[in-house]
Amino acid sequence: MRSVIRHAEWTLGPDTTPGASAPIHIMECTTCLDTSPPSDTRDEPEVWAIRHTARHHDHAGFRAVVTSFGRVTPAPGNPLYTQAPPR
Repeated sequence: MRSVIRHAEWTLGPDTTPGASAPIHIMECTTCLDTSPPSDTRDEPEVWAIRHTARHHDHAGFRAVVTSFGRVTPAPGNPLYTQAPPR
């Protein structure tokens, strides 16, 4: 048997469950579209961008791409709230 919950409250926030990925950072050259390797911090992509410009002097514009991960969980008052995984 399946049950349907209508008009229940939910929340959306960062995924903090065990094993969840941290945000992923990448820098993309807006001239040639080359990209840095992905990293859990901004440091490596930013160093990559500086080195890229050092090799290609006319490539000075970059796009910072950050991918973060979210999770929807039942809010207080939702019948599934007590079954929600810890955040």
